[in-house]
Amino acid sequence: MRQTWRWFGPADRTSIDDILQAGVEGVVSALHHIPPGVVWTREEIAKRQEEIACKKDGSPSGLTWEVVESLPVSEGIKKQTGAWREHIEHYKTSLRNLAAQGIEVICYNFMPVLDWTRTDLKWRMPHGGTTMRFDLIDFAAFDIFLLQRAGAAEEFPPEIVAQAEKRFAGMSEQLRQQITENVACGLPGSTEQLTLPDIRRHLAEYDRISPQQLRQHFIDFLAEVAPCAQELGLRLCCHPDDPPFPLLGLPRIVSTEEDYATLLAAVDVPANGITLCAGSLGARADNDLPGMIDRLGDRVHFVHLRNVKREAEGVPTSFHEDEHLRGDTDMVALVQAILRQEDKRRAAGRKDCCIPIRPDHGMDILDDLNRQGQPGYPSIGRLKGLAELRGLITALTHPSITSKG
Repeated sequence: MRQTWRWFGPADRTSIDDILQAGVEGVVSALHHIPPGVVWTREEIAKRQEEIACKKDGSPSGLTWEVVESLPVSEGIKKQTGAWREHIEHYKTSLRNLAAQGIEVICYNFMPVLDWTRTDLKWRMPHGGTTMRFDLIDFAAFDIFLLQRAGAAEEFPPEIVAQAEKRFAGMSEQLRQQITENVACGLPGSTEQLTLPDIRRHLAEYDRISPQQLRQHFIDFLAEVAPCAQELGLRLCCHPDDPPFPLLGLPRIVSTEEDYATLLAAVDVPANGITLCAGSLGARADNDLPGMIDRLGDRVHFVHLRNVKREAEGVPTSFHEDEHLRGDTDMVALVQAILRQEDKRRAAGRKDCCIPIRPDHGMDILDDLNRQGQPGYPSIGRLKGLAELRGLITALTHPSITSKG
């Protein structure tokens, strides 16, 4: 596996020097300052490559920009409104420019309006650190009583509605505002912060878009960009919905193995692939992650290794980010499945036999608690996760283990 680290650019509280000390092999980054639908120029791409290539003192870091996360898909493309066809052409131009600069793996998502959703970005753990959490009761309180979305109460079980009403009544104005900000904080690395009127406006635009229609819009997008990526020697990899179940009445179409299988079959070229995010998919008990690697692994181009703890049965449910080797996903079995897939690729002579992975998310611990970094991306918390994963990978690939197989 190719060990990588996500970096949000020069404003990131974790520097290139820090990343180098973490011992990773490559960097995952994006041009977050460029709005969706706008071309990524070769000049802007080269500038980010130069920033990654240098330490603070100007000496070479030895690191390169290996994975794009994310090249965003505009809301116009998702809804097929406005200048969406022009946006697709801009997307293909950006792909050509990335290929010209030697970057081959491009992660993206097709989540409408909200790219990921948490109700608490600093939930206190028993050991004193903090983590991100999705609380279904808090979210129902937001949806029904703060956002006041028409029909919201009918989309939750009656017991959830009753608990949400009681909890909302006991919330301070400050807590209500904090939950609103947490839900609307936007794509990691983005400076966009949606307001309640913004969310209502976006939701109104999706009123007539069913899951089937959104899926067709996605396939229309893939039919344009995946052949382009294939011709350029790129690997596109779609990130799953986070969390992987419907929210706010919005359609969710990348939440299960069946969803992925449908999209891969619709545009059946190797460039059309998957970002397997263990944390996102792991929020559903019915997602078999090692099995997904075994069955769909030849199209897995990028892996996020993190773990979540589901707090109840069923879908949807509350969950929180757990330690990388704890939580509900069997990380040992998942890593073993990835290693099996890499062995298959080596045997087949594939160029991409080494799959890029990154330690995703992590708890705020030690100095992270005062660093005020990007939510979900603490320096020390991710370093701890990477160390655990690196130890697991080393053990599973050690000759004393592999010789017994």
